[in-house]
Amino acid sequence: MSDSPIPILNTWVEVPKNSDFSIYNLPFGVFKNKKLSPRIGIAIGDKIVDLSVLDQEGFFANMFLPEGIFIKDSLNELIALGKVQTKKIRERVQSLLLADNGELRDHSARGKVMVTRKEAEMLLPVKIGDYTDFYSSIEHATNVGKMFRDPENALLPNWKHIPVGYHGRASSIVVSGTPIHRPKGQFKDPDMDVPAFGPSRRLDFELELAFITGKQTKLGDSIATEEAEEYIFGFVLFNDWSARDIQAWEYVPLGPFLGKSFGSSISAWVVTIEALEPFKLAGPVQEPEVLPYLKSEKKHSFDINLEVLIQPEGKKPSKICTSNFRHMYWNVAQQLAHHTSNGCNINVGDMMASGTISGPTADSFGSMLELSWKGTQPVKLEDGEERRFIEDGDTVIMKGFAEKEGIRVGFGEVTGQILPVK
Repeated sequence: MSDSPIPILNTWVEVPKNSDFSIYNLPFGVFKNKKLSPRIGIAIGDKIVDLSVLDQEGFFANMFLPEGIFIKDSLNELIALGKVQTKKIRERVQSLLLADNGELRDHSARGKVMVTRKEAEMLLPVKIGDYTDFYSSIEHATNVGKMFRDPENALLPNWKHIPVGYHGRASSIVVSGTPIHRPKGQFKDPDMDVPAFGPSRRLDFELELAFITGKQTKLGDSIATEEAEEYIFGFVLFNDWSARDIQAWEYVPLGPFLGKSFGSSISAWVVTIEALEPFKLAGPVQEPEVLPYLKSEKKHSFDINLEVLIQPEGKKPSKICTSNFRHMYWNVAQQLAHHTSNGCNINVGDMMASGTISGPTADSFGSMLELSWKGTQPVKLEDGEERRFIEDGDTVIMKGFAEKEGIRVGFGEVTGQILPVK
């Protein structure tokens, strides 16, 4: 973890204890309500700071921002202003919320600026141009290799040499709270003579984090690991829904397709990489030694606590997984460096997901595939029900937060309910 002590900040805003949205966080998101059109805000406690009203009232007067930059239905144009500007905006808001600053607290527009979060509808925070999903947890890759290949040689020969990934479907990424219909598709179990078509019988989640790119490159350019974080705006929780039976039949020879593209869910608030700076740490030792373009002297891993809950319809949620982002073998700088090493260009608003985040213990596995070990060991819920995979009516809830010295920076949650097949 970063060794620098975190300065103590106090705010005049009432922030509930253990709120993910502390004065240290201040994530960006896009919201609307019955009275307000889509616009950009920053979360603190149970409130949203309406940045458009702050701008109209002159609080950003010296920043020479484009007119109407906060009256948008995505963060893309704001992010495209560059990290210098977005950092200034966040730091200005942080300054206005400090306990000893009366500029906003005592201003007549305070009531218009501070919107109640529970009355707001959160929208997809970015227009996602391209989406890449990595496969960067050695525990997850090993578990899958044991289940589907040779247990003695679970990892494929390339796995410890490159951050494996594939290009996914951006159009079906939805914001937290959006229901997902059970997909149908083609599958063939080992005991079947011919494939069949129908609703997926092995619907799963994957616990992931994703970063959003904040700076574009030109075709032919590459990004070095040492400069990778300059291209990362922030992070969201990511649920990579997976139809395991469809996926198992289709993935050879070209990898995931319809078993993944029916839906992915992300949290609504984008936590900036600056807010996560105090929670950086060194990642796992990488052996064999990686090639020079993947090396970095800096710390690029993050100590972020993660958990997954399943809530059957009309019942209480049960926690089934507790993991941590620190377990990832390949870090975000290596992912971005490898992604662009061939000259592939990236754009503002691209999304790069981590791959399933599994830890070393059975309760830290980040998918039902692993938790139930391919459906052979049912997972018990608190009310005695069992799950091998996700059933219709189930809501999957993912949460994540970093905490150090009593200071918390979190993501809220990403939720999604599975509806019957259409």
